[in-house]
This record gives sequence, structure tokens and C-alpha cells, in this order.
Amino acid sequence: MKNHMSRGKKTLLVGFAASAVAALTLTGCATPASNSGGQGGTGDKIGVSLIVKTNSNPFFVAMQDGAKKAADADGVSLTFAAGKEDGDEDTQIQAIEAAISKGDAGILITPNGPAVLDAIAKAREAGLFVIALDTVPDPADAVDITFATDNFLAGQYIGQWTSATLGDKDAVIGLIDLFDDKAVSVDSNRDQGFLDGLGIGLGDDAVNGDEDATGTLAGGGKYTIVGNEASQGAEDGGRTAMENLLAKNPDINVIYTINEPAAYGAYQALEAVGKDGDDVVIVSVDGGCAGVSQVADGIIDATSQQYPVKMAELGVKAIVDLVKNGTAPKPTDGLDFFNTGVALVTDQPADGVESIDTAEASKICWGGK
Repeated sequence: MKNHMSRGKKTLLVGFAASAVAALTLTGCATPASNSGGQGGTGDKIGVSLIVKTNSNPFFVAMQDGAKKAADADGVSLTFAAGKEDGDEDTQIQAIEAAISKGDAGILITPNGPAVLDAIAKAREAGLFVIALDTVPDPADAVDITFATDNFLAGQYIGQWTSATLGDKDAVIGLIDLFDDKAVSVDSNRDQGFLDGLGIGLGDDAVNGDEDATGTLAGGGKYTIVGNEASQGAEDGGRTAMENLLAKNPDINVIYTINEPAAYGAYQALEAVGKDGDDVVIVSVDGGCAGVSQVADGIIDATSQQYPVKMAELGVKAIVDLVKNGTAPKPTDGLDFFNTGVALVTDQPADGVESIDTAEASKICWGGK
């Protein structure tokens, strides 16, 4: 069950120094026996496995860099693994089983889907402390804790910005999501947060595509939702998704995308049919260095910046402190995960919507600078 304490709030960026301290404000309780963790690794080093969705997405490459930096600082024996593509659950399951066999103290994972949860349960039963990064699993207590962006809030920010930018104009909306064959919280939270920010009433906010296809926006204009297309979070998937949406309705003037690779693919498809930034508003979520550059270049109009490097750094630190001190991290008050921060990035500020510009965003992109 999701608990979006931060819905509707305009508080933007969790300060990095504050996040680092708050994330590791630890409970005073002893670690449960089932999650006591082993040393793993080599010699006296603490063993940790980082299992990401895919190595093809720069977001997860940055996460690996953050984990390595923290591992080097804390004497951790770090193992990397990744799915062959976004949604590859089998490879992640194999990596979890390998971490159990090695006797790792903990696992950091960005789950590729619900089939991974049984393997996570086995890891926890074996004594490994499992931290999800980026994506809160369903249910949230399938892992010991999640360090993640408030993805619903990230969606709200780009929705609020789009609403303010449109004013009373009509919107013909295309939604480029992650999957169409499985449900993961990051997919629905961003999509549904975007629609909520626009002022569109939601059906089940854990389901994409069940909202009314037509209606009135918060600014007074009429809206039409053309449809939802899956991209697998990839550039080529975003391009194909945009082509499919344009085939349904060539008058689309607002595009939401799950992430910036998908946004760039959508931009290419729009450019191929002669549509430019004056014709279509493109918004997304990620805020990586490349994505911030795309905002500066006018390819993406606004994006919500998240901080995967911090997620990984804090995850490694949490497992180290757990092993050494027997204490565990706890979620942000009112949420079922620890919120690692989010900020709206645009060079076209809108009245009533807080944002940072690309110059500021480039200094902190993904929390790695």
C-alpha cells in the first residue's frame, strides 16, 4: 500500500547533507535475527551485492558508481549484477541466489518485477538485509527498507508545471509508460502523479490508463488522453511508443514520458514528422546530466530530478552500519520508504511552481557531483 504524505506539497529538494544524515538516523533496536547479515566478501570485508535493472540505462550506471564510491570508503566487497534488459526478472533472481551462496551481508536491488519477490524473501530468510533502491516493491515490506524518489511527487511536479504552462489551453495527451505487461510502482506513481498534477481525476492510482479519457483540466482547458504506450524505459521504445500515439492522434500536444531515454526517443519521432518544441510539450523524470542538457537544449521542456547516486551510497552505508552497530535505517516519517529527494528542472519557470534551472541542476545531477 502506498502512503504519499507528500502529495500536493511544493517542497522541492531534500538537501543532500541533510539527506545523508537523516537516512542514517538509525533505530535503536537490535537487528532481528532473521536479518543479522553475514560478513561475506573477502577477508574482513562486508559483502554487498548491487543488482540493478539493466546496464543499458545511464541511471543505473550512475547508481553503480555511487555504490562503488561508498564501498571503497567503507571497506565493502561489492558485487555488481544487472538484468539483460528492463523487466528481466530471471537474471536478477540468479544474482540474488548468488548473493545468498556467497553469504553477503546485504543486497541493494532495483526490482525488475514482482517475480523477484520470492527470491528476496529467501535472501531475508537466509539473514541478508535487503534494501530496494528507486522502486518501492509491492508490498513495501517485501524488503527491509527502500531508498527512493517519491515518484508520485516527481510526477506531480511535471504535471503542475504542464498545467501552469498550458493555462486555459486544451491538451491532447500521450502517455509513454514503462511496461504494459506488468505493474511496478515507479511506473504507476509517475504516470498517475503527472495526471494528478494536471488536475485530472484518477481511478485506481496504482493502475495506468483507467482515468477518464476526456474532461477538464485544472486550468480550465479541455483534455483528451490519446492512450498509454510502453517504452521499456529505452530510447528506441520511446520512439516506437510516440509513433504509435501519433498514429492514433496526430494532434498530440503534451507528452509524458517515464524517463529521459524514452523522452529523447519520443522527440526523435516527433521531429521525424515535422513537430518541434512549439508544437508539443515533453516532460519526463530523471534529471541525469544528459537529461539536464536535453532540457537546456529544448528537447525536454521540464523534468523531475532524482538522485540515484545518493540512493546507492546511503544503501551501502546502511548495510555497513547494520553489520557494525546492529542498527537499521528507518523510512521517512509518514512514508513507507526513505525519500531521497526530488526537484523540478526547467528553464521555463511557471508561476506558482517551484523549480531549479539547468545551470543549478547540472551541478547536482543524480547526486554525483
